[in-house]
Amino acid sequence: MPRLSEAPLNLLQQRLKQKVMAQTAEQQTLYERDFHLWLLQTIADLLAGRFDGVDLEHLVEELEGLANRDRREVSSRLRVLLAHLLKRLYVPNPYDYRGWDATIREQRRQLEEILEHSPSLRDYFIEVFDQAWDRALSDTRKEYPQVTFPEHWQFSRDVNDILSEEFW
Repeated sequence: MPRLSEAPLNLLQQRLKQKVMAQTAEQQTLYERDFHLWLLQTIADLLAGRFDGVDLEHLVEELEGLANRDRREVSSRLRVLLAHLLKRLYVPNPYDYRGWDATIREQRRQLEEILEHSPSLRDYFIEVFDQAWDRALSDTRKEYPQVTFPEHWQFSRDVNDILSEEFW
């Protein structure tokens, strides 16, 4: 059986690939082809009251993603804040205090901003406090095994206090 030379074979493979890609693109939704354009189109449809054309499945998926992102950010920033509060309170290393203080201020500032824009996340802040504490405590204990840290948060659990008090 005769062999095709490399050039025609590559050309044939390339054309086949282009045909498959073209068919796939036709089958893809706007959401899959161009997310940014999908966003703009969805916004335009909603503003114009054209609700029949709105891709509800993907719109709900994106809105859920936004809500989850905000919750993850609260949880993550709270964990970092608590870890640095633990260091500042219990690790006797004045050389590091300035850096820990800066991180504490920044995490507090970011959390305040999130809660200002989404006050309902204050309840979530309280809900995830124990989990954030456990993770911060575990991480900090690994980092400073020679230091004795308390098992439980020993100060106020009021959101405003956590975001403002100097506990040291």
